Amino acid sequence: MAQSAGKLSTLPHGIYQCSLPGDAAGAAWVDLPGKQFIIDNASSYHTADGAGTYLFTGNRVTFTRGPMNGMQFERTGSQTLRWLDEKGELSRVRCTRRAGSI
Repeated sequence: MAQSAGKLSTLPHGIYQCSLPGDAAGAAWVDLPGKQFIIDNASSYHTADGAGTYLFTGNRVTFTRGPMNGMQFERTGSQTLRWLDEKGELSRVRCTRRAGSI
């Protein structure tokens, strides 16, 4: 997948929880323990393991420093990111901004 071109931007502030699709017999989505991050100021984020920065261009989010360094996501909705695998393809993992404040 090619790098998204476009204007530089920032993500909405808040807590993003990552999850995998569930199944018909249970929950629609299953949260991944320890896989959440907080967007709190400009192009910075933090996790339980530390803080870092990200670059948001077009629909592509690339974490450039900190514990998530090198991870890439595609913005698929106003509150939702999809994790890109090592080939740059959409994975099943999505990270959704939770309601409420940080």
